[in-house]
Amino acid sequence: MSADTTAPATRGAAPPGGGRIEPDAPVGPPTLSPGELGRWAWRQLTSMRTALLLLLVLAMAAVPGSLVPQEGVDSLAVARFRLTHPDLSPWLDRLGVFSVYSSPWFSAIYLLLVVSLIGCIIPRTQVYARALGARPPRAPSRLDRLPAYATYEVGADSGRTGADAVLEHAAAVLRRRRFRVDVDPGAVRAEKGYLREAGNLIFHVSLVVVLVGVAIGSLWGYRGNVIVVEGSGFSNTLTQYDEFTSGALATGSSLPPFTLSLQTLTADFQTDGAQAGQPKLFEATGTVTPAPGQTPRPFDIEVNHPLSVEGTSVFLVGSGYAPVVTVRDGDGQVVSSGPVPFLPTDSSYVSEGVLKVPDAEPAQLGMEGFFLPTAARGPDGLPVSVFPEATNPALSLFVYSGDLGLDGGEPQSVYSLDKDDLDVVQGDDQSPERLLLQPGDTARLPDGLGSVTFDKVAEFARLQIASAPLAWLPLAGLVVAIGGLLLSLYVRPRRAWVRARPAGDGRTVVEVALLDRVARADPVSDLDELVAELRHLPQKGDLA
Repeated sequence: MSADTTAPATRGAAPPGGGRIEPDAPVGPPTLSPGELGRWAWRQLTSMRTALLLLLVLAMAAVPGSLVPQEGVDSLAVARFRLTHPDLSPWLDRLGVFSVYSSPWFSAIYLLLVVSLIGCIIPRTQVYARALGARPPRAPSRLDRLPAYATYEVGADSGRTGADAVLEHAAAVLRRRRFRVDVDPGAVRAEKGYLREAGNLIFHVSLVVVLVGVAIGSLWGYRGNVIVVEGSGFSNTLTQYDEFTSGALATGSSLPPFTLSLQTLTADFQTDGAQAGQPKLFEATGTVTPAPGQTPRPFDIEVNHPLSVEGTSVFLVGSGYAPVVTVRDGDGQVVSSGPVPFLPTDSSYVSEGVLKVPDAEPAQLGMEGFFLPTAARGPDGLPVSVFPEATNPALSLFVYSGDLGLDGGEPQSVYSLDKDDLDVVQGDDQSPERLLLQPGDTARLPDGLGSVTFDKVAEFARLQIASAPLAWLPLAGLVVAIGGLLLSLYVRPRRAWVRARPAGDGRTVVEVALLDRVARADPVSDLDELVAELRHLPQKGDLA
């Protein structure tokens, strides 16, 4: 048998018999195992670059919450936004824009940021702990290659000669300048600025504290809105709220059992000038009982000056008018009497409201319309309001009769009227009956349905009751974060070396070098000051 002497084909060479071969396929990176992929993803997530990016993304994600009204803050504003933007609102609902801060995508960014910051802090803390125990590095062999370098000679006439004396003096000077100093044969090495990294760590730890504090307030806190009319009260129970939202871990039993009674609501407006009609003062007064059996105490709430009760804050977030209306049915019986809150729709306090009278006979009655604080006739003859204060109040109502839909057991909003089974009440001219009443007026309804009396005008306060456990924690974290940021900005880590050697004739050659470990520093000017101080050698016996 003869040996096979056929050589392997080289890359790009023609195969025997002519023809062309294809080049080798490019070799890709090796496939990562699940563990390796997980470690790579963890390193990416816990890098400082990722943390800064997530912080920026979180700030951008919070922008819609300040531009679009939020359900948990002002659901009435959300309802008006939906009416004003009927085509845009469904898309915003799908994206969770009406409740940004509780949406899944915002929570995901929030959690990723917390994890990223913690993953950054732990290894950096370990490195910093080792750096705290480290000594200043030894002097380089060529100090003249450093950016801030100077050399001078000390003569025999200085009163203190010799390298040891120079180095002893240099060590004392550097210690006065708050350097950590080590003295070696022929050289002094020193370093300072350890607090800069401490400032960085304090800043990042404080950010985590702020995020955790906000998360605790969101998980265990609650917020609710309620309308309280003058002369009535409120008990802090779930059934008393008009709107209520709470964190995932908050329960109804955590509500402090306080009660309050609203005595007066004062709303003053500018009457003249360019700011005419703008609110000047909102103030609610009354009494509050912190717990059953305790003595009531007076309260006075203004905008940005809430009432604090057992760790819960009561804010005055709005006001409005509640016309006091009495309805009699066809038999002359009073079937409804009391204040009916009408919700403001614009700056002139034109307000919308609904009145439901399920006990009326021979048919249930429903009314909806507007309250006009200062009524006047518009250019088209329709009533309008020209000023937000109730100087000439009027109540405009359309009346419906039939089935209000309250017997089916399905909940209804007290501020909307289900007209599916209602018929509009028509006047003598077969047009919808429209009532326009002023305080003291009574209007009889056609077809023997009864009468409506506008008794007087009361005012209501719109209160927001909110509790955020550990609310002080984010504030404290921000204050500490600012302190850490100032440390990281103004503390300059710096290294210094002083080398001394004899030069003959009693002279000593001294080399001094500084190295700043941060950019945009100016070690040259500081070097001149240090050299000037080093040149002034104390006389013999003066060194400490």
